Amino acid sequence: MKRGLFSAMLLGLAMALLLTACGGDTASAPAGDGVTLTVLGKKTDLEKSYMTRVFDLYEQATGNRLEIRSYEDSDFETAAAKDFADGKAPDIFLHFHNADLNRFDVAENFLTLNDEPWVEDLTDGALAYCQDGRGDLLGLPFWENSVSGCYYNKTLLDSLGLLPAANQTEFDMLCQALAETGYTPICWPANGCSWMIQFALDPVFADQPELLEKLNSRQIAYADIPQVTDMVQWVADAADKGWFGGSFLQTGWDEISPALASGEAVMALIWDTWFYTDLEQDGQYTLDDFALMPVFMGTAENGTYEGGNLNMMMVNKNGAHVDEALAFLRFCATPENYNAAFDGISTVSCFKGQTTNIQSGMVTDAAASIAANERVSTAASRIVGYSSDDVAAAFEALLSGRTDVSGCVGLLDEYRLAEIEAQSAADQP
Repeated sequence: MKRGLFSAMLLGLAMALLLTACGGDTASAPAGDGVTLTVLGKKTDLEKSYMTRVFDLYEQATGNRLEIRSYEDSDFETAAAKDFADGKAPDIFLHFHNADLNRFDVAENFLTLNDEPWVEDLTDGALAYCQDGRGDLLGLPFWENSVSGCYYNKTLLDSLGLLPAANQTEFDMLCQALAETGYTPICWPANGCSWMIQFALDPVFADQPELLEKLNSRQIAYADIPQVTDMVQWVADAADKGWFGGSFLQTGWDEISPALASGEAVMALIWDTWFYTDLEQDGQYTLDDFALMPVFMGTAENGTYEGGNLNMMMVNKNGAHVDEALAFLRFCATPENYNAAFDGISTVSCFKGQTTNIQSGMVTDAAASIAANERVSTAASRIVGYSSDDVAAAFEALLSGRTDVSGCVGLLDEYRLAEIEAQSAADQP
C-alpha cells in the first residue's frame, strides 16, 4: 500500500515538472525568480489591514516579493536612521511628513515623485500634505485620512435654541451660553492628551511659512510669536470660565466617549474616524447626533480644520531596485488596487477615484467650510522638536496652576529645544 502511494507521488511530481517545462498555467503560483523589495516602517503601521491587503495583492499579481521590515513604534525613528547610516536603507520607506523626517536627509536619499502618473489622482489635501517647502512630492500618501475640527452635539444645540459658530466671537459666546445652562461646553482631555494644541498652531505656521522656517532655524522662539501666546491665553481663560468643566485635569482618552455619549459635554476637538471607532453606541447620543464646525482657539478668526496626517510611501533613490519600487507605488495607486485595500475603511479619500471607503456624513455636510478653512497638518508634522508629550506637560503645568501663560510658553520652547538636542544626540554614530 505504501509502495503504491509512493509510486503515485512520483508520477504526480513528474507530471508537474513536465507541465512546468511546457509552459503550463502557473498564474495561481507565480514564479519565484521575481524581485524582492524591502519595505520599512513602524510595526503597527505595516500591520494595518489595508496595508496587508495591498501587499498581498501585489505579490499575487506580480510574482515579486516584499520583505517587510519593521520596528516597534517607540524605537522606529532611531533604529530606522541607523539603518540608513549603516547602508541598510530599504527600497520603500514609510514615514509621516513630520519633523522626524529631517533625520533621513530627504534630498540625498529619496526620489521626488512630481511626474508620476498617479499624481493627478491625488486629492488636493493629500497632495499638499506630501509636498515639501519647494512643492516637490516626497511620497505616495497611502493611509487612512481624517478631518479634525470641533465636533458638536447638534441635537443638544437644537434643543437649546443655539447655533454653531462661524467665528471666534460667536464660538466664545456659544461656550459661555452652554456653561451657564449647566453643560460642559468642551470635553478637554488634559490628562495626557495634547492634539488640540496642534490644531490651534496649524494656522499660525501654515499661513505664515516664514515663521516656521525661522522657528526651525532657531532665529525665533514661540515666545516671539504673539499668536502662540494668544492661544495659551485662550486655553487658560477657557479653563477659568468653566468651559472645560470641573474635571478636565482627570479627563483623558478613555473619558471622552462617556462625556459625549451622555451629553455631559457638548463639543470635542477631535477627528471624524473617532466617532466610528471609539464613541460608545449605546449612550444617549450617538454618531448621528453630531456635526462639525471649525476649531476656534484664538489663532484664526474664522477657525481652522486640520487635514489628515498621512503615511507616505517613499522611494530610496540609492536602492538596488528603484524602477521596481516606483512600479510598486504605481500598483498601489491604481484604482482597482487601492479600492480593494480600503474597502469598508472609514476614511476621507486620498485618491479622487476612491469609492469603497466610508466617508463621514459630518465631513461631507461641512465640505464648504472645510474647503475654506482647512490647513495641512503643520505643527506636529513640521515643527522640529515638536513632541505631543512635552506639549501635554507644559499645558498640565498651566492648567494645574503651577505656571502662568508666559511660563507655559517658556516651557513649550524649553521642551522643544531639549527634544532637538536629544534627537541630535541619538542620531550620532
